[in-house]
Amino acid sequence: MTQRGITLVELMITMATGVVVMLALYAATELGQRSSVAVERKVIAQQDGRAALDIMALEIRMASYNCNYAAGIWVEGPSDPNCGNITANQGYKGIQEAGTNSITVEMDIDETSAIGDGTNEIIRYNYDIANQRITRSTNCGGAQAFLGPTDVRVVNSTVGIPMFRYYDGTGAQIAQANLPLMIPSIRRIDITLVVDTAAVDPSLQRRRRTIHSTTIIPRNHAAVY
Repeated sequence: MTQRGITLVELMITMATGVVVMLALYAATELGQRSSVAVERKVIAQQDGRAALDIMALEIRMASYNCNYAAGIWVEGPSDPNCGNITANQGYKGIQEAGTNSITVEMDIDETSAIGDGTNEIIRYNYDIANQRITRSTNCGGAQAFLGPTDVRVVNSTVGIPMFRYYDGTGAQIAQANLPLMIPSIRRIDITLVVDTAAVDPSLQRRRRTIHSTTIIPRNHAAVY
């Protein structure tokens, strides 16, 4: 009987086909892995952004808490070289600074009729535009990284969205030019965080972006005493 083997041409075609299939499988696996990493980074950005916003909202909502209705207790905040000293701006109560990218809130948490003698009674949030991060200062300590730029970047300035907006009792937005004089009139604060992943998504060739926002009613700030 005549036995026919595989020719060199057939062998080369088979090998070439195998290489193509392997390359296709590798490309699919690589794409899947990149997609998985990109989704994971976006999830981290969403979680970090939302957690940061929740903490900011919780603390800023407590601005001007003064259960004893004590007079003359408000102090200069971390942005002032006289931080901790009694401020002349007692009418500002527990919002001693109100800017588009920074805010200083104060509260008598331990109910001693004094500010700064308890933990976290003076809190300042500041948007560090140059480093694409938010810092948090407590009492008169130095600023500490709060959100960004390692895993995420805060990019409000890139898209032209202020981190803080302030509104009076009628719902009208208070212009930055009217602050800080209008601080006593603040009845609502909107916070917006625009957050990018630190790494570029290979499939999109850009960073993934999420936007987080909330509205705060600082009820203690409206108290009359």
